[in-house]
Amino acid sequence: MTQRPHQKIRVTFVLPSFAGGGAERVVLTLLRYLDRTRFAPSLVVLSGEGPLRDAVPEDLSVTDLARRRLRHAWSDLGPALRATDPDIVLPTISHINLATLMQRRKLAPHTRIVARESNTPSASLGATRWPRLYRMLYRRYCRRADTILCPSKLVSDEFASAFGIAPDRLAVLPHPVDAETIRARSSVPQRVSGAGLRFVAAGRLTHQKGFDRLIEILPRLPLDTHFTLLGEGEDHATLMAQSERLGLRDRITFAGFVREPWPHYAGADAFLLPSRWEGMPNAALEALAVGTPVIARAEAGGVSEIESPGLTIVGSDDSFADAMAQTTSAAASSSRTSLLPDRFTLRAVMREFEALLSRVATQTD
Repeated sequence: MTQRPHQKIRVTFVLPSFAGGGAERVVLTLLRYLDRTRFAPSLVVLSGEGPLRDAVPEDLSVTDLARRRLRHAWSDLGPALRATDPDIVLPTISHINLATLMQRRKLAPHTRIVARESNTPSASLGATRWPRLYRMLYRRYCRRADTILCPSKLVSDEFASAFGIAPDRLAVLPHPVDAETIRARSSVPQRVSGAGLRFVAAGRLTHQKGFDRLIEILPRLPLDTHFTLLGEGEDHATLMAQSERLGLRDRITFAGFVREPWPHYAGADAFLLPSRWEGMPNAALEALAVGTPVIARAEAGGVSEIESPGLTIVGSDDSFADAMAQTTSAAASSSRTSLLPDRFTLRAVMREFEALLSRVATQTD
């Protein structure tokens, strides 16, 4: 079976919503910069709500199922995908991947599926309400994917070892970082006033992201140290209560969701990544792009594959606190040299991504 003879390769992306997470940002970047002379992208979204809605490219065809829950969108997903007449369907995030793969028989015979994973399945499926059920379903249905697109070798290796996916069906694609745009929009850094060290972290306020660890660490640092947390999520009240209990409310700024967080990154002495698991931390890559060093827990998965001189990886709360204390204060008014490795640059990743889509679209059974 080969690609149909129409001029462009039709690629339908699938997202749960336009939430402000790293997975959504990555997919919207891939969509925005996909070569329109060779590809015709479209998007199916379960719910068209979320702060990144206005980041959708204007030329993109969007099908909004207007369903906040996957179970409510289930009967509409397969027909909606088939209506886009795709050569390739590219879902992202584990439960969307699973739903798409389970409905593969509703798609046209020529359609390929490239399932994009954001995290290690052991962690992401383990965090679900029914982890054993999800693991069983994944073992059964992930083999239906023509390619599983992974953000790091760590994720790829787990699919090979835990689910028996053949190497030729696995691909590692770094997150694309639009460093030029990010640096231009962070030319005026934002920094909390004062003489002490200034740290920033960003992400959804959930157990996975480990922000509770940072709050526990902060009392070990000098009293003029300040920490800014960018993001929203279900643990907001819990984290606020924790900071109150430790007497830290004047030393922590809960800034909420920020559409363009990069000036905050540029104004910080270091970006903090205390995650309990990650596939590949997009926010840390963006911090490196504006020249801000990153302190990360080793548990944050693919972070160990970044290989940047600006990255410090630690294994415990004690070593994390030590690394924070040893941070050098930066001049927020000066532009710092990018610390982002070349393989994460927009041009390099898009070239690799487009080659993969072309290869998948023309492969034979």
